[in-house]
Amino acid sequence: MSTALHEVPLQVLSALSLTTRTGVERLRRHQPELVDSFVPFPLSAVLVLLYEKAGELRVLLTTRDKSLRAHPGQVALPGGKVDDTDADVYETAYREAHEEVGLPRHCPYIYTICTLRPYIASSKLLVTPVIALLTDLSVLEKLVPSPGEVDRIFDHPLEAILDPALVANEDLAPKGSEDWIYEEELHCTSDIDLPWLENSTYRMHRFRSRAFAIKGLTSDILIAVAEIVYEKPTTYDRFAPNQLKTFSPILRILLGQIPVQDVASGTSTPIPKVEVGIPSATGLVQAGGQATE
Repeated sequence: MSTALHEVPLQVLSALSLTTRTGVERLRRHQPELVDSFVPFPLSAVLVLLYEKAGELRVLLTTRDKSLRAHPGQVALPGGKVDDTDADVYETAYREAHEEVGLPRHCPYIYTICTLRPYIASSKLLVTPVIALLTDLSVLEKLVPSPGEVDRIFDHPLEAILDPALVANEDLAPKGSEDWIYEEELHCTSDIDLPWLENSTYRMHRFRSRAFAIKGLTSDILIAVAEIVYEKPTTYDRFAPNQLKTFSPILRILLGQIPVQDVASGTSTPIPKVEVGIPSATGLVQAGGQATE
């Protein structure tokens, strides 16, 4: 496994379809913006593992075990908190993927492509997506869900995140089941008012899949990856009116809500819980965590 960025051998790229090869090259050139200031939030990382199957780029996903207290049964990218022993977010993403689904830690068929800007998760984790390419599909046959942590391993066509109609021929979760309870066929949204975030609005996206709905922070990350790979917009309205689209204003607001100890009274100002994943516009702040709504 190569953890060095951008080092995808020419022979690996030449074996891919033109569309996938072009998308990988775009990811390799991606330069996330930087955050200069100290960000006092816990760090985590998720792995966005891409691979080509039948000429189509797909992404590895899981559903969380239904016995978990946080987000039971929901779709997630493999990932978790940065441990003290992790050298960087790359190590965090691959370590968590190994623990959750048995992805080999030092696989010669996995190439690290890039990272994206950080995202704020519901638990106030700062999540850094690590994007990687798998070139040997036989590795997928050996993946096993970690009991008590992961219920199911599946995949989803990446381009269908931009155009949900492309998933119509997939073996999707039955409409009306607990995995897709919505009236819409393939994709739906809801706008959430965030009074604590200077009265901004957040658009929650939900995509029908072969398992539970892909939504929240997971969907936000996948939309960002797909937009880079295919260099085209979504077929739906991506953002809500008055939605904060970059990380800088979000970070400014959150930093302003950090408790300041009142020396006289010993009290502090409470911080509202971050209820949704909100995209940032940075890349050097290293972070991670399972991406869920």
